[in-house]
Amino acid sequence: MQEFRQNIAQRLYDARYTLVASAAFGLALELVEGVPRWQVLSGMALIFVAAALPTRSRSARKQERILRKEGRQPLETIVFTTCEALEDPAFILAPGGTLKYQNKAAIAQFGTMTIGRHLSSRLRAPAILDLVEKAMATKDDYTSEYVEKVPTERWYRVRIAPMAAIADMKGGSELYMLTLRDQSESHRMDRMRTDFIANASHELRTPLASLSGFIETLRGPARDDPEACERFLGIMFEQAGRMTRLVDDLLSLSRLEMKSHMVLTGEVDLPALIHHVLDTLKPLAENLGVTVRYEAPEKPVVVSGDRDELIQVFENLIENACKYGQSGKFVDVAIRQSDDAAFPVEVMVRDFGPGIPREHVPRLTERFYRVSVEASRSKKGTGLGLAIVKHILTRHRARLVVHSTVGEGSEFCVRFSQQKR
Repeated sequence: MQEFRQNIAQRLYDARYTLVASAAFGLALELVEGVPRWQVLSGMALIFVAAALPTRSRSARKQERILRKEGRQPLETIVFTTCEALEDPAFILAPGGTLKYQNKAAIAQFGTMTIGRHLSSRLRAPAILDLVEKAMATKDDYTSEYVEKVPTERWYRVRIAPMAAIADMKGGSELYMLTLRDQSESHRMDRMRTDFIANASHELRTPLASLSGFIETLRGPARDDPEACERFLGIMFEQAGRMTRLVDDLLSLSRLEMKSHMVLTGEVDLPALIHHVLDTLKPLAENLGVTVRYEAPEKPVVVSGDRDELIQVFENLIENACKYGQSGKFVDVAIRQSDDAAFPVEVMVRDFGPGIPREHVPRLTERFYRVSVEASRSKKGTGLGLAIVKHILTRHRARLVVHSTVGEGSEFCVRFSQQKR
């Protein structure tokens, strides 16, 4: 209401000058001989019509003159420049939902929109449009969650708010800011955290249930049966070992996450490290009937890293190659130059076993993800080995590249980004 009164007062104020100008015009025509009265009246009417056209108010023009004189920018330009500094997609809207401005983040996310067009010309989400309409009707701010399903699932926190301070300024106009904060990554992390807790609980519950059942049996019906006691104690020992391995891997993941921000300052000679790992795993390979063939350069190949963590990486990869590629009888390990200039050194571990179907390869490093649950458990796997490998390599600024062909085997390549001399 106050804005309405101000507009009426401004128009009346400007009308004084219109009346004076039209009266002066009419008087001038009256003084000129031979000018018919109807022409005088027509000229005065034209002045009134021109004054009634929607133009900027005198105060707005005066404000612009002051801004130019003082070297300052118009108010809307300042608003738009400030909007450009936001990292979230932002739209400046006029009453009715027409677009006044969109920042670079909005253009990158939703494409370029035509200034002056309605928001619905690009954003056709009914939930967002209803929120905008509600905010403009009540002149209040609102926040809501919006999920986009196509082409990929994305979560947004949508907020629409009137820019009241701009409207209250002299020369300002009624504007609204619509922002969309992408929260897809945080939602995915929450989902991964929930899945991780559920999977960890399930993995621990199974051996605990077995231990509880066998203990109850040993205390009851099998109390005096030496053969049953021996068999059940063996199973209990195996289940306890499974829990120990799982807890150890969970602790390893926790330690790696806590150290993810720490800078690595050590230097590791890769040929010597791989040789140490192969010596450690030699009894396992012999028991499985697997021959490990090792190829390394004669000169030292030194990279930045933590020796113990890199031992854990290659123990995991070579042990997996021996266990899951056992049918191929051979495992090749080689240190060589990579084709990728950004990652010049790579360590290749290849088996000749059954291989991994293509659809499983992208998910191999997920926690508790298994290509075959039964095969993993039979080989005493916890489902966390490659997740630990991924965390260690991320901390070392290294990459894990996996190639696998069903029936031919799998190749795991660790590529290092830095080489010390």
